[in-house]
Amino acid sequence: MNLIIRLLITAVVAYTIPYVLPGIHFDGFSTAVVFAIVLAILNLIVKPVLSILGLPLTIITFGLFALVINAVIILLAEKFVSGMHVDGFWWAFIFSIALSLITSLLNGIFASKD
Repeated sequence: MNLIIRLLITAVVAYTIPYVLPGIHFDGFSTAVVFAIVLAILNLIVKPVLSILGLPLTIITFGLFALVINAVIILLAEKFVSGMHVDGFWWAFIFSIALSLITSLLNGIFASKD
């Protein structure tokens, strides 16, 4: 149940952020739900590989390269989700920061601690 709540929180946040960021586009809420599922799968499989490969840069940049990895994951998710469009790397970068901050806050409030 906790996974479903987290996915729905991510989908709602991803669907509402484009109202503030004009460089991100979703065709509908169902597209945002698919995006949340694809993002969860990519974070589970691809992100650890990119994090290990980018570890030297992450250390040199004091962790800021992790933000670049998040943006790359967003751009990769865009390739798998039809109905979602990101206007460029910087929009993906800003979107990933906003998505991370807001979902972390809401998951802390709504998701159970079990």
